[in-house]
Amino acid sequence: MHRRLDYRTVTLREDGRAIRIIDQTRLPQQVVFCDLETQEQIRHAIYTLQVRGAPAIGVTAAYGLALAAGEIDARDRDGFMGQLADKKAYLAAARPTAVNLFWALDEMETFAAGLCYRDPKQMAADMLQRAREVEAQDVRVCRRIGENGLVLLQDGWGILTHCNAGQLAAVLYGTALAPVYAGAERGYTFHMYCDETRPLLQGARLTAFEMRAAGIDTTLLCDNMAATAMARGDIQAVLVGADRIAANGDTANKIGTLGVAILAQHYGIPFYVCAPLSTFDPCCESGADITIEQRPGTEISEMWYKQPMAPAEVKLYNPAFDVTPAALITGIVSEYGVARAPYTHSIPALFAARKRQPV
Repeated sequence: MHRRLDYRTVTLREDGRAIRIIDQTRLPQQVVFCDLETQEQIRHAIYTLQVRGAPAIGVTAAYGLALAAGEIDARDRDGFMGQLADKKAYLAAARPTAVNLFWALDEMETFAAGLCYRDPKQMAADMLQRAREVEAQDVRVCRRIGENGLVLLQDGWGILTHCNAGQLAAVLYGTALAPVYAGAERGYTFHMYCDETRPLLQGARLTAFEMRAAGIDTTLLCDNMAATAMARGDIQAVLVGADRIAANGDTANKIGTLGVAILAQHYGIPFYVCAPLSTFDPCCESGADITIEQRPGTEISEMWYKQPMAPAEVKLYNPAFDVTPAALITGIVSEYGVARAPYTHSIPALFAARKRQPV
């Protein structure tokens, strides 16, 4: 598969004592690596979007809890597990919507609980190795999503994406952008259209940066220009990522995704969600059950300006995500294939496939 950038978004530092990430708040002007050594630094990095994207958050959380385990001072296994639960809760509070955060923390805690010996130091060491496996698994999973998604696309298509679901949202390959890179490897000539993605501009700062680094023909547009691009016939498919997928197929993704899905349905354009099984939440019945993170209003009125661009007394509404109903989604691309309506049948089939042959 084509590799856009020659470094990993999230990995463990060589000495095993810190998480090394690309600080995404500094892109595209600077590529800056940060080492997260403390739990406070790790949680802050997740909350402030230094590291973002559901898969990347999951890998960061796995390493974060493993490093936290190494700091535990306990005499026995029970004391170790009690302190680990506290540290897990601390990291889980960083962001409420991206299910990969909770999936990774649960995965690490379950792994620790399954260890049969009682030496806390050995338990911490094994947890760190398990976190390495989570990172490696993310790479394999995203490659598979790329291959499964590519069969839905045709050479020469114009493809619209919203927010960033590429390498910067994972470890190496991303989710929604993985099919694009799989196509580039085979000589496909896609034209990418990137919504800027207000208010944090993930499309302008991150997706456009990735696309250009890969030499992909790319056009950046304001979020409110997507309808015009579709009406002109520039867009033949929409690819987006996800932060949580409910059991019925309702999908939470970056704010503005719902509007894109509505437009795609109006113009008869296929709308695909690309996400690993770790982003599916079988315990969440529908999108109505998904908690939507509310971000500071100053991200709208002040963040990118030298001076405030709204009246001081105006109310500000800044949800980080919206929910796209399953009825607007043409298909959900996972590492185990493409789920289609009715999702209450096709999503369980993906989980059954994982039991038969894990990636």
